[in-house]
Amino acid sequence: MKAPAGVVTLKTPEQIAIMRRAGRVVAEMLRATREAVRPGISTAELDAIATKVLARSGARSNFLHYGQPPYPAVICTSVNDEIVHGIPTKKRVLREGDIVGIDAGAIIDGWHADAAITVPVGRVSPEAARLIEVTEQALRAGIAQTRPGKRLGDVGAAIQSLAESSGYSVVRQYGGHGIGRQMHEDGPFVPNWGDADRGLPIREGLTVAIEPMINIGGWDTRLLPDGWTVVTADGSLSAHFEHTVAVLRDGPEILTVPG
Repeated sequence: MKAPAGVVTLKTPEQIAIMRRAGRVVAEMLRATREAVRPGISTAELDAIATKVLARSGARSNFLHYGQPPYPAVICTSVNDEIVHGIPTKKRVLREGDIVGIDAGAIIDGWHADAAITVPVGRVSPEAARLIEVTEQALRAGIAQTRPGKRLGDVGAAIQSLAESSGYSVVRQYGGHGIGRQMHEDGPFVPNWGDADRGLPIREGLTVAIEPMINIGGWDTRLLPDGWTVVTADGSLSAHFEHTVAVLRDGPEILTVPG
């Protein structure tokens, strides 16, 4: 998401419980598509698999028809140098050695959840495998800071420190977001960089999507003519992981996990 900070809405335990249900659907979408990833499958086929999960779960897509131009699928599939928002198509066939970011979302009873993974396609290079591993570690590091008494700067600083100490760059133009009644709430914007002990205080009831986007090369980005797909400006590989997280009294709860 690319947005400024805005009004922050804290959620009740009952509202978080519904988001947890939506999160389980998202987790199942990611599980099913991850298992299907192989050389020779098209990204449109992955989208069809995710669509079936939504249908049998009684959930709605928060990606389909979102934004302008209207997004045409229920997942994003971002391959290699594509950072986020890659559009699934029949023509985009995965090949041995690719990496693919899969971003999925769902709505249950008006409440949203959103998560992403990056998956190797067959055997990948050591450099690609390490990028995936570090990006997932960065997500965990950011989530660990999402607890009452911390600030959003602690989240971004943890992600940035882990990524840059590994020799990578953190995308600056996009970041995480508040989530709840809308997929992208007005606030807060959750940057994947920053200074510890700075920014919005984290309070019980906050729900956010934390999503590090980490590049092997520089952090500059470029938007493709389709109006959605964001790629690295230098053509380097990029990885993306995301979870929807609720801040409880005792710390963070990841909502986008299997039930």
